[in-house]
Formats: sequence, C-alpha cells, structure tokens
Amino acid sequence: MADTKERAIPAPLVNPETEPFWAAAKQGKFLLPFCVETGKAFWYPRGVSPFTLGKVEWRESRGTGTIYSVSVMKRAPQIYAIAYVTLDEGCTMMTNIVDCDWDSLAIGQRVQVVFKPSEDGSPYPQFKPA
Repeated sequence: MADTKERAIPAPLVNPETEPFWAAAKQGKFLLPFCVETGKAFWYPRGVSPFTLGKVEWRESRGTGTIYSVSVMKRAPQIYAIAYVTLDEGCTMMTNIVDCDWDSLAIGQRVQVVFKPSEDGSPYPQFKPA
C-alpha cells in the first residue's frame, strides 16, 4: 500500500429521498434501494424506482461485490482508484477503492464496503479488497 494522502471526498448532499441511506451510513450500515414492484436493487439512492417510477424499499446490503472496471490515478501527492463495482445484489455503482495495493487491483476482484469520512465528517461508502 502506498503511503499517500487520501483524496478528500465532498460532503454528501442529503435530501428527503436519500436521508434513509445517509442515516444508516452513520450507523455503519450500507442500505440499497429496491424497486417494490420488480424487486431489483439500483444505485444511486433515490426515492423513486428507475424501473417503474414506483415505490422504493430500503434493505441492508452485505456491501460486497466485484470490480467491474477500475482506473488508478497516480497524481502526486495523491494516488487513488475509481471503479465500477457490481454489488452482489445486482446493481453497479461508481466508487473509490481504498486501503489497497494500487498495482494489484484487478477486474473481477472481490471488494467490501468501508465507510470513510467525507469533508464534513459524514461517512461515505467506498470499497476495499475483501
């Protein structure tokens, strides 16, 4: 793991549609929105299903998935990785990969959610190798 300064993540913009997600994050829980009609998970947190424009149900996720695509940015003094992670529940999200050996990140690698503080201290979900 490189000894680099972590990249600052802006504080999340919390609104009534995303409040359940961020409230759970403060308790260390990773919630996903699911479409009530189809049962499909989706990302990003919102109050309406993108599949049916219908109701959403929040469910706790294990927070595990697989790297679908990853790009490591090496810009001194920061090194960071941005990735698409396909969660075990089926949806794909863009995220940061942290706490890792940058050169060993690979497509298909298993990852686990970890909450890191944003600029205002609010927990923000990122992923690390499982």
